[in-house]
Amino acid sequence: MDVLTRNRVSVTGRDGGPVVMLAHGFGCDQNLWRLVAPVLEERFRVVLFDYVGAGRSDVSAWSPERYSTLEGYAQDVLEICRTLGLGPVVFVGHSVSSMIGVLAAAQEPRLFDKLVLLTPSPSYIDDGDYRGGFSKQDIDELLESLDSNYLGWSATMAPVIMGNPERPELGEELTNSFCRTDPEIARLFARATFLSDNRADLATVTVATLIVESARDTIAPREVGAYVQARIPGSQLVTLDSTGHCPQLSAPEETAEAIIAFVQGP
Repeated sequence: MDVLTRNRVSVTGRDGGPVVMLAHGFGCDQNLWRLVAPVLEERFRVVLFDYVGAGRSDVSAWSPERYSTLEGYAQDVLEICRTLGLGPVVFVGHSVSSMIGVLAAAQEPRLFDKLVLLTPSPSYIDDGDYRGGFSKQDIDELLESLDSNYLGWSATMAPVIMGNPERPELGEELTNSFCRTDPEIARLFARATFLSDNRADLATVTVATLIVESARDTIAPREVGAYVQARIPGSQLVTLDSTGHCPQLSAPEETAEAIIAFVQGP
């Protein structure tokens, strides 16, 4: 199957400049970059795609064997990069895609120029001195709720993830995005996301890395951003004055500015 069709890949923006690849998070698709992508397209070549099972990807290519771990999604990223042949990319990964990018870059660093980790979390579960933001019981209950009533879970959790209760349209958009995802696919991706522990993988990153966090994020608290920055050698940390786990929607101008400054910097 053609990879570019399978993952609904689009390439836009300026020829000849840096290539920026935008990767969406759990329950989302490339549409959630729509406020940031046009700003980046003025300066860079921009690659958008949907993971298999998300958006308008070819769902027939999805299999529980491949996509039960984040490695399967990292393979999607690597296959797209190889097929496009545009040279090393600046990979911008939102939420769980941050760790997908870390895994992909560790496997084939030559394909990556830089990494931008937007609201990343290497592990969502508190462990000793590490604060991921959730107890193991919290995550077990979250997954149990998702299993028993995915649409109800989506309606409840999406506004929490988005934050910004004074802007309910943002929570509604994320809810709708979740509800468009096949429940079986969502259940497996949720387990791969919320049960993963990629803390040890952070030290494998060898390319320049920017961590972008929200000042107020219930899913990835500030302690997580500091943890990631401390464990990726030479990485930078930027804290946006934003609320919620999806600053590309709640604070698109600031998100775009952080990406542009990093891509154009040394």
